[in-house]
Amino acid sequence: MSSTPSTAQSSPQGPPTGSPRGPVPGPQRRDGGAGPRLLVLRRYEDVPAGAHPPHDFPDYRSTVLRHPLRAPFDLPQRLTEVTGPVLDDRRPAVHDDDLTRQHEGEPIGQRIVVHGRVLDSDGRAVPDALVEVWQANAGGRYRHDLDRWPSPVDPNFSGVGRTTTDGEGRYRFTTIMPGAYPWRNHPNAWRPAHIHFSLFGRAFTQRLVTQMYFPDDSLFAQDPMIRSIPDPKGVQRLVSRFDWNATEPDWALGYEWDIVLRGDAATPFEDPDHEEDHA
Repeated sequence: MSSTPSTAQSSPQGPPTGSPRGPVPGPQRRDGGAGPRLLVLRRYEDVPAGAHPPHDFPDYRSTVLRHPLRAPFDLPQRLTEVTGPVLDDRRPAVHDDDLTRQHEGEPIGQRIVVHGRVLDSDGRAVPDALVEVWQANAGGRYRHDLDRWPSPVDPNFSGVGRTTTDGEGRYRFTTIMPGAYPWRNHPNAWRPAHIHFSLFGRAFTQRLVTQMYFPDDSLFAQDPMIRSIPDPKGVQRLVSRFDWNATEPDWALGYEWDIVLRGDAATPFEDPDHEEDHA
């Protein structure tokens, strides 16, 4: 789902990118004559320049000391990396996809429904992807030991959920609108309301991490994480849209957000090492 090269042999190769080009549906073993046994993987087109943020963006201070000093290179992925250890077939537990029903009481804040589809760059659904989310509560506080800013912790909100996509690539969460919160990047720095997303394929090497934002947030203009994305269209692909059809009367507002894994319409993904100082 994320970093799958085109053909894995005994030598390194170029970076995995884009949408599938060949007819091969997934990893296979190919035997032929006296030659080597090859692992054949889906082919991907190039990721367009500027699709993802640079590793080093000076306004985002955490990247200055934490970005790699040398150009990254891809290691060849063989059958071991793309088939195991695999995610097992156990589905998420009851209420894992409803963050408002994981405790005895109701959490504080505006209920929201967040839904969408996980797609490849050709618009094809990605089924059975594990989608995990984590977020701050309505007051902008994470339930994390390192989050100590003076906003109350909600005992009825853990801020963590997960689900799997269905055969059409659809996912759905019920949660609370997260609040903005301060962070130590620059004077009077505040992060816009957002929800973290993690997507897993069928192996632990296949993970992507990103963030979803909400429309018309006044904090976008001063947020260095958002400003680090070179393509304005890429920024818009991180912003959900209000969805009247998903809005439930007397209960919850609806937001729709599709995640496109590769290609010109790809959702920008982040380096997991470049997250905020707390969760």
